[in-house]
Amino acid sequence: MKAKILPISLTCIVGAIGFMIGQKSSAPTATDSDSVALVNDRGGNLSATSTTSGTRTSLSSRNPESSNAKAGANINKGDALTRLEEIKNIHDPLDRARMWLQFVDGLSAEEFEGVVAAFRADGSSQTNMGDYALLLNAWAKVDPVAALDYAKANTSNPFARQTILATWAANDPNSAIAWAKGNHEGDGPNPWMVGVIRGLAFQDPELASSLLKEMPRSVERGQALDSLLPALLKQGTDTARSWASSITDEALREGAIMRIAERTLDSDPEGTADWLIANPSEATNRRMDDALSAMARKDESSALAYYNQLPAGDSRSNALRGIVNHIAQEDPAKAVALMDQHSGDVNNRVVEQFVWHSFRKDPGTAVSSIARMTNVEERDRMYSRTIEWWMGRDEQAAMKWVSGNTLPENVINRLNRNIERRQQRDN
Repeated sequence: MKAKILPISLTCIVGAIGFMIGQKSSAPTATDSDSVALVNDRGGNLSATSTTSGTRTSLSSRNPESSNAKAGANINKGDALTRLEEIKNIHDPLDRARMWLQFVDGLSAEEFEGVVAAFRADGSSQTNMGDYALLLNAWAKVDPVAALDYAKANTSNPFARQTILATWAANDPNSAIAWAKGNHEGDGPNPWMVGVIRGLAFQDPELASSLLKEMPRSVERGQALDSLLPALLKQGTDTARSWASSITDEALREGAIMRIAERTLDSDPEGTADWLIANPSEATNRRMDDALSAMARKDESSALAYYNQLPAGDSRSNALRGIVNHIAQEDPAKAVALMDQHSGDVNNRVVEQFVWHSFRKDPGTAVSSIARMTNVEERDRMYSRTIEWWMGRDEQAAMKWVSGNTLPENVINRLNRNIERRQQRDN
């Protein structure tokens, strides 16, 4: 039927994607237990979470003629809280870094708690995460139990606890593991083990792996997995892939395959695609298109040749989706022609992704392609969401397209209801 739409004035509601910035070795936040996690990287005055005494000496002794040499001498005197305030007033970042290293190195076991409390009280722990991590790292080397007792009692964010445990585990794994197990109650995931695994990842990846596999499916396990993978990938892509493929826990294996594939897409898109095909799973369905998109960015003809040699099935459709996504961003008409040429491999996910990737470039072509979707409910939801978004972006163009095309009746009805609600609010 021809669309009959009420006069409208819609605005586009754009959702904001919040991001949390964290220091390089801080704990990531996962949106699901094993398949999705966000690894954060937050810069402070110092990005390292551990510094050897040799490095500290080198940094501290560099440029002895610095204009802050006298300030440094003064900072080494007096009580810890006074010295802390003096360092905060140093504006040159390099001089401040030198003074901070000297200050942290000189703290006694009894002074750490007061300094950490003061650092947190004025918000410095949020604005200078690098300094905060270094402070916690130093405390963990002097008295990890006291540091953890303080973190348990005074912090709700896992950053401090995981930073302390990571340092402890790197220096004394048996004690850190024993503490983590002894301080966990119940049958759920042990949140303390996240920090332990992070600390062990590069020191003893085999032990870290065994601890990870003992954890139940959870956000915490996803965080621990994110901490371990960089260490495995440092041993080589083949090592990391073999480790992931050998995991017997299906959810953990899926999460590992997803993450490793994501990390190797740009450097080895064809190898990533081969590995995904050899390990068919939901991870393959969710990452195969990314691998082919990465391949197409480097050489579109090679990506098409790779796709063409695949047998019919999910992997072939997923591969087509990746190539279509790549092309659609710059040339939606060319992507449509590719879908027409390989219509047997076009499924709902191919169409859906094409729409989102081509909409900004050519909304009319994008919306016109929704009719290809075979699932009626998914098709109609896609029509409604996309057209409403288009109306918010360019009402006149959207209305012109709707008036000149045939849409399902329930889509028309939904658009009209939304228009009526908007008009009532405006009045």
